[in-house]
Amino acid sequence: MSENLPDAAEERPATRRGLGRLLIAIYAVLAVGATVRSLWELLTKFDVAPVSYLLSAVAAVVYCVITYCLLKGTEKARAVAQGLMWFELVGVVVVGTLSVVAKDLFINPETGKAVSSVWYLYGRDYIWLPLILPIAGLWFIRRQAH
Repeated sequence: MSENLPDAAEERPATRRGLGRLLIAIYAVLAVGATVRSLWELLTKFDVAPVSYLLSAVAAVVYCVITYCLLKGTEKARAVAQGLMWFELVGVVVVGTLSVVAKDLFINPETGKAVSSVWYLYGRDYIWLPLILPIAGLWFIRRQAH
């Protein structure tokens, strides 16, 4: 009789088991970190470096939605997460490259020092997780589809 009952782990979406749990945990930490950082920056010093601070806010929204989608784990939610992971990867590469080749976009005019965002220098302030994580997430979602 117990053979016919589904295992509790099998009822959970694949995104909430094994590696999926780790992805959710890391995305959740990034979501909280980027959200707190961007809110603080937007509320206290937006006029100093609006580009950097708006980019941090975009990253925060992306991380929050990806975390939610991975938690939900439905096919539609995974598709949204996958699309946002592509957006994240492109964003990290574009912003990271701009922060190297067009440094003046990220300079505080008052101090002359660089003002980083979450994706600045490919996510250096976040141990390069913004660059690594979407690649791992895309691999994971692709693996789950097969």
